[in-house]
Amino acid sequence: MQHRIVVLGAGYTGAVAAGRLARRLHREDVAITLVNPESDFVERVRLHQIAAGQDLRPRPFGEMFAGTGVELKLARVTAVDVDRKAVTVTGADGREREELAYDTLVYALGSGWNDGGLPGTAEHAHEISSRPGALRLRDRLAALGAGRPVLVVGGGLTGLEAATEIAEARPDLDVALAAHGALGDWLSRKGRTHLRKVVDELGITVHPHTVVNAVEADGVTTADGRTIPAEVTVWTTGFAVHPIARASGLDVTDRGRIEVDTTMRSVSHPDVYAVGDAAMAIGPGGKPLRMSCASGVPMAWQAADAIAARLSGTKVPRTPIRYFQQCISLGRKDGLIQFVTADDRALDRALTGRVAAGYKELICKGAAWGVANPTAGMPARRRRVVRQEARSGEVDYARS
Repeated sequence: MQHRIVVLGAGYTGAVAAGRLARRLHREDVAITLVNPESDFVERVRLHQIAAGQDLRPRPFGEMFAGTGVELKLARVTAVDVDRKAVTVTGADGREREELAYDTLVYALGSGWNDGGLPGTAEHAHEISSRPGALRLRDRLAALGAGRPVLVVGGGLTGLEAATEIAEARPDLDVALAAHGALGDWLSRKGRTHLRKVVDELGITVHPHTVVNAVEADGVTTADGRTIPAEVTVWTTGFAVHPIARASGLDVTDRGRIEVDTTMRSVSHPDVYAVGDAAMAIGPGGKPLRMSCASGVPMAWQAADAIAARLSGTKVPRTPIRYFQQCISLGRKDGLIQFVTADDRALDRALTGRVAAGYKELICKGAAWGVANPTAGMPARRRRVVRQEARSGEVDYARS
């Protein structure tokens, strides 16, 4: 009887987990199903580039996972029942409903836009946490005439990348950035100095120590009574996890993130693993890992290796997850690499300029390559067998 592993979500963490499981568990008694609503991989760390009008290389899952032993199911997850060990999904048309039973579940549904519940945000602000959102913003920016005001709310990594990308691509627009604290206040002195230099060169107006209370069609109002004009407002103040996790019966935090141990295993349901933004894992110094690709991919490695070890009866590896740097693109020609401690505090070392831009590009390409080559590391003989089975029709791994 086959052991059924179902992976929910094919972002960086879900796709990496599925691929690594295929490498570790190339056995006839294990079936791996990857569930995702879209047929191709979305490079979420590049969505600000899409919003600024750039096109990215398509990466179809059918090609990426063909011959790996991973069955791709194109569907949207609507419910998880951990007591019955079943997942409810609907087809791309939203009508066909199906239930998938599992023996081991990997929850990697990630996070989405967090509008903060502020008045007018959902109605008037744009998000770039999803491809549809980035495409909507792209169309809106394309329709703007010269000199029109664009405001990015949020001074974190996403806000900085969005503001600089838009300002570089559209120097005719009046781009502004509203930050809760000082500009780049978590960076080293060198990092802050370079960030200020780039922002000034791009003509971005910075509103530091600004708390936005409401969003209107023509701008935002702040806690201190000011009005900042904006024909387009981009909201980048953080992410929120899907409520499916809380409704599933799993132990979650007050923000709805699944509580896991050091192997990414649910603390309440040992047959469930959670990785990426939807999981609350503790890193170095007892601090929660932040929502990021830098956290999610090592979490996926850890979960896949733990699952493989437990199914094989071998020792479970426990590799500490730590940080090395924060990579920030500042348009296509500039960047900032802030080196950090294991628990993500800025060191007094940073790369800047074109070298940093190239470094960030290598990181992004490396992450995408890891997803696009899920069988890297699988023994050559096994790869040939699986591909022959797929071609012969004995096993149809690529179809949904």
